[in-house]
Amino acid sequence: MFATLESTKIIDQAEQLANWVLQSDIVKEYRRCYHILKNDTEAQQLISEFTKIKDLYEDVQRFGKYHPDYRKITKELRDVKRTVDLNDHVANFKKAENEVQSLLDEISVQIGQAVSVHIKVPTGNPFFESSCGGGCGTGGSCGCKVS
Repeated sequence: MFATLESTKIIDQAEQLANWVLQSDIVKEYRRCYHILKNDTEAQQLISEFTKIKDLYEDVQRFGKYHPDYRKITKELRDVKRTVDLNDHVANFKKAENEVQSLLDEISVQIGQAVSVHIKVPTGNPFFESSCGGGCGTGGSCGCKVS
């Protein structure tokens, strides 16, 4: 029964932490940028065009450079991706998305380190990556450390 009560308390605190994250300025900015991006017809058209070209590219990739349209579709994909990436609303959204991911990565590392310096926390962020390739960011016996 004690373990169940303790687990319930931990889950309640995790929910409280999640609510704090949801109410943070970082997440508010993410939601604002997401809303702007979703309501921008130009950006949505660019994303749709990119998706279509990407599907064509995936078909071409099955044959690689031997496909007759390989160079044409590869160039179109790069051009459209560049146009999408240079769109202000897409760029702002990606920046906000990365900020949220960084916050979540930092929280994960803090929780992992609070449990043990040997806990490995996958973050997907090279900032937290280690020489052992695990990304634990702990300074444990494997020599990992937060950069």
